[in-house]
Amino acid sequence: MTDQRPDPDQLLAEVKAAEKSATRGRLKIFFGASPGVGKTYAMLEAARAAKREGKDILIGVVETHGRAETSALTQGLDVLPRKRVEYKGNFLEEFDLEAALARKPSIMLLDELAHTNAPNCKHDKRWQDVLDLLEAGITVWSTLNVQHVESLNDVVAQITGVVVRETVPDTVLERADEVELVDLPPDDLLKRLDEGKVYVPTQAKRALQSFFRKGNLLALRELALRRTAERVNQAVDTYRREEGIKSPWPTQQRLLVAVGPSPFSTRLIRATRRMAANLKAPWIALNVEVPGRLDENARGRIEENLSYAEGLGAECTTIVGDHIADDILAFARARSVTTIVMGKPRYRRWRELFTGSMLDELIRKSGDIDVQVISGDEPEGEPAPALKTPPSLARWTEYIGAAVIVALCTLAGAALERFVAPSDLAMVYLLGVVFVSARYGFAPSVLGSVLSVACFNFFFIPPRFTFAVESANYVITFGVMFVVGLIVSALTSRVRRQAVAARGRETRTAALYALSRELSAERGEPELAELAVRRMQDVVAGDMAIFAPGKDGALQRLAGKAELSAADLAVVQLAFERGQPAGAGTDNLPSSRVLALPLRGATGNIGVASFIAGDGAVAVDRRELLNAFASQTAMALERAQLAEKAQRSQVDAETERLRNALLSSVSHDLRTPLAAITGATSTLLGPKTDDETSRELVRSIHDEARRMNRLVNNLLDMTRLESGQLRLRKEPVLIEEVVGSALEALKDQLESRQVKIDIPPDVPPVRVDLVLMEQVIVNLVENAVKYAPLSTIEISARNTPEGVLVEVADNGPGLPPGQEERVFDKFYRASNAPGVRGAGLGLTICRGILQAHGERIWARNRDGGGASFQFVLEAAPLPPENMGDRGKP
Repeated sequence: MTDQRPDPDQLLAEVKAAEKSATRGRLKIFFGASPGVGKTYAMLEAARAAKREGKDILIGVVETHGRAETSALTQGLDVLPRKRVEYKGNFLEEFDLEAALARKPSIMLLDELAHTNAPNCKHDKRWQDVLDLLEAGITVWSTLNVQHVESLNDVVAQITGVVVRETVPDTVLERADEVELVDLPPDDLLKRLDEGKVYVPTQAKRALQSFFRKGNLLALRELALRRTAERVNQAVDTYRREEGIKSPWPTQQRLLVAVGPSPFSTRLIRATRRMAANLKAPWIALNVEVPGRLDENARGRIEENLSYAEGLGAECTTIVGDHIADDILAFARARSVTTIVMGKPRYRRWRELFTGSMLDELIRKSGDIDVQVISGDEPEGEPAPALKTPPSLARWTEYIGAAVIVALCTLAGAALERFVAPSDLAMVYLLGVVFVSARYGFAPSVLGSVLSVACFNFFFIPPRFTFAVESANYVITFGVMFVVGLIVSALTSRVRRQAVAARGRETRTAALYALSRELSAERGEPELAELAVRRMQDVVAGDMAIFAPGKDGALQRLAGKAELSAADLAVVQLAFERGQPAGAGTDNLPSSRVLALPLRGATGNIGVASFIAGDGAVAVDRRELLNAFASQTAMALERAQLAEKAQRSQVDAETERLRNALLSSVSHDLRTPLAAITGATSTLLGPKTDDETSRELVRSIHDEARRMNRLVNNLLDMTRLESGQLRLRKEPVLIEEVVGSALEALKDQLESRQVKIDIPPDVPPVRVDLVLMEQVIVNLVENAVKYAPLSTIEISARNTPEGVLVEVADNGPGLPPGQEERVFDKFYRASNAPGVRGAGLGLTICRGILQAHGERIWARNRDGGGASFQFVLEAAPLPPENMGDRGKP
């Protein structure tokens, strides 16, 4: 009898899904084979019908493409104004997600689900906007063509020769609550194209010559119909599961072939493949693994058969169970299988008297499922497989152990004989049988049952020490004792096998969980590979290595110290090129000592994991675990590669932004003084001017040249700071000297400005690079001159426990609120002073110089108005010979 109770994990998942669907919006997709089939028209007709029912309908985006009949359907429906987004000097109109979330209609219409949003929008793709709307509880109706489905992208490109750039992940389509197919025969669509109802005449002509050929439309229509049929089939399965319907509904032919260790399984697999091809139906290769029933050779044969079936296009599945017939039928009903393919039994008929016929039981219980039984000719040179190898020495010790336990039970019975009736002594033997079954398995427990009956009769039933029986009642006792012993042995052995299988699954699951958890914490490819190798070697004995292609495309070792010969490396290269396992235990170079597993990611092969077993053989269970480890490692490495690409893209984008900002700023700040210099020199070269005018023009040329010089110096300083080429020459100096030198350099700019200096005598010297620190003061004072043109500039220094606190402040308009940190960014200029000239590098250079000194600078707005820039410098004792200079002007 099989356990018919529902899976608690599945019930929990269904409850969680129901709870989530109760709060999120519903997604309906109008699905079509190509543009022009009428998806938008059908969506608008449905929207108008829903509006008549009182629903709150809002058009987010509807692309009419100039079709009058489509535009007419939008009349009377509320339309959300689109958001204008600037891109490369142009303004694009995009869906306003924030406004839609604030408006929160009952149903939002969003045409063209695969649309790519303009830069600076919240999301890159429109389907991401849809997910936000759904999470906010808004129902969304959208449209989608089959060529935009991600998994069909390469198929569509092969059919049409057109690579579609805008795609939607399959998970979005699978997440849709409803998919409505909008279908139109190719001839009708071509007629609409000729009539100009799809594209304007010039575009229509080009479309007819490329994408809209009749053969392309037929193929796309078949893809759309098949994808919709798959979804309907999934909906049928969901309904059957929710309603508890066990019998399959033959809405679609689906075949299942039972695969075992027999070499005849390959014939069954080929026959099932032919049947599935004729029916154009999917098929499944199923193996039911009974723990403890098969040896290593048989398990290896099963894996070969499943790999063979997978190569022919089957969906391969292995389940664990104790009752093969019931487990096959339960799986078949859950997957709506219509036909089960089995092989004829090849054992003698008399075996069924003891073990029963699994095939007969399967046919009796199959119900509405067809069962086809196929004979298999014995392959030449292929012996029939045995479920068990001949007993080894270790196996014989189990039987000896069973005999010893029965002997111990006999001694215990002799000690208890005076206190209990002889029939009660049978319980002692049954206890021993249970122990033998739990310790050694079923076969030794059968021996224990036989020996227990014999010893009980020989030692405790009169006449003693003979196998003769005085009373016929004891014969029944012996029979019941033997049968109960067998039943207890079978049940205990089953529990033992299940416990062993559960421990194995727990070990594999724990290892995979630990690997996935640790891989998620690492970032770099070498670190991930080293971690994967270390984890694999902890669980599976052997030497491992991971290879990945380098910049030149050749495989390079990422991690692992396994010593590989040239032949081993050739196996690794073969696995990478073919994308299939190679080496030990595979169809590719099976005689090799190394097993090479390709690391397959979503974008293709990203590397190879090689394994050399410590005992020279790669067991089946280890191979399964290695496959799982390889999949986890491949996903982690691909994630690291994608993260690195994203970071490079971000750096490239930031570099481009900075380059544009630099060119914009520098071109303006160079053009202005150059224009002034050019104008002044043109005047000087023209008609003769008086001396006063000439001096003014020369002074203007001098000032503008100095301004250009400061700009170029700032750029050079920024380059030195970012390249790490800045070298400090620290020495003890007085802060008064630094301030005095800076003010001297700015004396022309400070002619009409009041500067207050407050440096008490107790301020100690500072240990800095004099030239660079002077540049800091110059930049800060010049910044105050630019942004606070009428204010007093205050420079002060104070002695603190952390060092010498230096402050440069003004009483001008201050910093824009919240921009106290951004003012130190490259090319940043305050928004409250739009007319100020400059490249926006002065404060950035100040921060870079102070960071090179191991210090930091910060900015704040003063309570009484104005901006304040502060930083702390390292205090240092002044050399004795300079102490006498303190306080001198």
